[in-house]
Amino acid sequence: MYRLEYPWLLALLPLPIIVYWLLPPYKEEQDSVRLTFFNFISSALGLTPAVGAVVPRTNWLEKILSTVCWALIVVALARPQFVEPPIQKIQPGRDLMLALDISQSMETPDFFTSEHKRIRRVDAVKQVVSDFIRRRKNDRIGLIVFGQAAYPVAPFTLDHDACLKILGQTDAGMAGPQTMIGDAIGLAIKQFNASDAKERVMILLTDGNDTGSRVPPQQAAEIAKQNNITVHVVGIGDPRAKGEDKVDYAALGNIAQATSGQVFHGENSAELERAYATLDQITPQKFKTVSYQPKRELFTFPLAAALVLLTGYHLLMMIVTLGMRLLAHGDHSNEEATTSSVLKVRV
Repeated sequence: MYRLEYPWLLALLPLPIIVYWLLPPYKEEQDSVRLTFFNFISSALGLTPAVGAVVPRTNWLEKILSTVCWALIVVALARPQFVEPPIQKIQPGRDLMLALDISQSMETPDFFTSEHKRIRRVDAVKQVVSDFIRRRKNDRIGLIVFGQAAYPVAPFTLDHDACLKILGQTDAGMAGPQTMIGDAIGLAIKQFNASDAKERVMILLTDGNDTGSRVPPQQAAEIAKQNNITVHVVGIGDPRAKGEDKVDYAALGNIAQATSGQVFHGENSAELERAYATLDQITPQKFKTVSYQPKRELFTFPLAAALVLLTGYHLLMMIVTLGMRLLAHGDHSNEEATTSSVLKVRV
């Protein structure tokens, strides 16, 4: 689609005609010799003195080209553009942080697949989380792993393949034997400080209870709420276990409730998959489409056309003038030759 950026500049098209009508003719003073007896000479010759004037000579081609070139210059000033079809870009509307417990207890092989095969907790979690990441195509996803300490292993990114690769290299016990849930939430809050997304969601996955975080989980959850972060908690493992291996669903529920999140039970692979399926529903993908229309500037074409016309006209006039001078010189030479011949004959 073609358009003018400043179409109002087309009002300048009749400007030369207005100037021609309103302004007085151009006058130029030249030096002259004053004769006190000029009147006697003019009377003797029978001439009537008049005001002198020099009128520049023009031709029809100059008038046409001046009009065309002015129109081209005005069109160039109006900035003609070619607007291409809009380009739509999908941008994520939410940052999603996954905090995975990789403490030593995740080595426990008490998860059963749909084929009733026993696998480790960490392996089941990695399978389900990988599927979850693949479904979140338009979300920026970050990854935190925690045990005795919390570590950011992937910043918020749309490069989900990188997240999956990092997740595949993660294993139980790499972060130590303990479970620092409060520190993991605190690290997530710090990661969200660099995010300007309106919706911030954290999914905390753990199989135990907090074993000595520097920031108590409940206090960390309150800080997360102040930063508009919703924390959903997925507890895994056997709730009937005892000691540190027991999942403290009461504490996890308090964390989720404090941030308007939900808590899910993931006691086996099937339950874990249902938990993530529910999260897919309560945290739907939100994205915005940004339309951008590329513009190509075309003002160079009318400017180039005006330049070519002016240059061509002046070259043509130079050729015509040179030709006329050559013809005049030839006629003058012929006249001199004829006069010389006449004189010779008379002699």
